[in-house]
Amino acid sequence: MPELGTRDKVLKVQEGSKAGMGKAPSQCRCQDIVSLLAEYLDSSLDPATTRRLQAHLEGCAPCVAFVNTYKGTVKAARQLKEADIPPELKDRLLSFLRQRNIP
Repeated sequence: MPELGTRDKVLKVQEGSKAGMGKAPSQCRCQDIVSLLAEYLDSSLDPATTRRLQAHLEGCAPCVAFVNTYKGTVKAARQLKEADIPPELKDRLLSFLRQRNIP
C-alpha cells in the first residue's frame, strides 16, 4: 500500500473522527492548518480541502495569525541575500549536524 500524503492523512483522520470525536469530516482543525499550510499557500490543495481550510480560517483568529506570520516569514526569507559563511563556522555546523544525524 503506498504511503499517504499529508493531505490524505488529514482527510483520513477527518473520516475517522466521525465515530471518535463527534466532529464532522468536513471540518478542519488547527492541526490540519499547520500540516497543509505550504500546499495551501502554493494553491496545490484540492478544491474541497481548500474550502474546508478557508472555512476554518474564517472562524479561528489564532490560525489566521499563524498563516500571516508564516507568510511574513516566507517573504522575509525570500529577501535574504546568499552569503558565504566562514569555513571554520561551516565545518563546525556540519560536524554538529552529523553528530545528530541531520542530513
